[in-house]
Amino acid sequence: MDDREQVIVVGAGVAGLVVARDLALAGVPVTVLEASDRIGGQLAPVEVAGITVDAGAEAYATRSDAVAGLAAELGLTGAAPLDSPAWLIAADGGARPLPATSLLGIPASPFAADVLATIGAAGAWRAQLDKLAPMLQPAKYRSLGDLVRRRMGRRVLERLVEPVVRGVHSASASAIPVDVASPDLPQALRRTGSLAAAVADLRASGPAGAQVGGIRGGMHRLVERLAEEAQAHGAVIRTGTRVVEAAEDEVVTADGERLAGRVVVAAPGLASEPLRRREIALAIAVLDAPGLDAAPRGTGALVAEGAPGIEARAFTHASAKWAWLGEALPPHRHVVRLSYGRMPDDPECRVLADLRAITGADVAGLAGLAVRGWVRTLASSAGSDHGPRLAGEAASGTGLATIVPKARALAARLIERDDHDRTDV
Repeated sequence: MDDREQVIVVGAGVAGLVVARDLALAGVPVTVLEASDRIGGQLAPVEVAGITVDAGAEAYATRSDAVAGLAAELGLTGAAPLDSPAWLIAADGGARPLPATSLLGIPASPFAADVLATIGAAGAWRAQLDKLAPMLQPAKYRSLGDLVRRRMGRRVLERLVEPVVRGVHSASASAIPVDVASPDLPQALRRTGSLAAAVADLRASGPAGAQVGGIRGGMHRLVERLAEEAQAHGAVIRTGTRVVEAAEDEVVTADGERLAGRVVVAAPGLASEPLRRREIALAIAVLDAPGLDAAPRGTGALVAEGAPGIEARAFTHASAKWAWLGEALPPHRHVVRLSYGRMPDDPECRVLADLRAITGADVAGLAGLAVRGWVRTLASSAGSDHGPRLAGEAASGTGLATIVPKARALAARLIERDDHDRTDV
């Protein structure tokens, strides 16, 4: 194979490394160019008070076996979260478990006891109308918020869905298209004819157990193993190399270097324009707090906008959620994560105040704290039919369950030398 037939991958996040690893295993020459000084993108480790934890994504959706299958190929051990419901912190400060049979807070059964406790009888009767009115045109709803409000009413939207979407997507449900919020929901709506039935269908057809999975030792281990295998099979990974131009068969770096080959862009903003983005500020704290030993908010909590005394959008009790993490800690020590729209000016004081308000536990001080900021690309333009091939958030939006299989499909086409389909994978 000559030099022009190598593959140039721009971006060493999970999508770029998946493509590079699969190509390298198939004997295809591949070079990965990463602008920053590290690999992994939003899968990153951080050491806090002597323990290494995820500074970015800590889990993946289990609606398919794509991520779990890749992890198994890489020799990584999967992890299931604690079987305990997440909680909702309402706008009035009240705390209730998230309804057990729901999707992004959307209930499959409006009259279930855990739903009634949050939306009341009037809200349940309004939501029940969804089952009586046929859904003739699922595509007409402009956003997830529009869909929920019109089908189930404002109480379901404001008391259940908005807190969940705010915590998961760091945005209002009214700002997120249905297919971005839940890629499988549009098809389920067409198949079932109502929102509640679609939620029930997706919950029933999904894998048994939790809706998310993880990796023992942290999700960051996924990119570490991808890079190790890619390099072991001949891939070249160059960090600190910023690409300023990317065409179908050539890239140009900031230093003026030109590299020829079939080009894959796995970095948002280079070959496609981000259309929707969201910023996330994440605080990862380690603390000694016996009051958290009983996990008073299960695996975590999602916070409604306006909840008194709380600025965090979501709280994750990481050491309760993941057994492997809890086992690595001494008694009464805990790892927690809190997400914000922007990091408060005094993160330590804010984190302590939010922890007390969310959990009700006596939290005296922190053993360690790390803060990280991330920008997620929710959607991008499709790019040019004659430009480089796209992968990752640049093409498929967020979520490992979507990014990984599409990156692997692109790698398979490149291996088969199918150069006719070059966009939106």
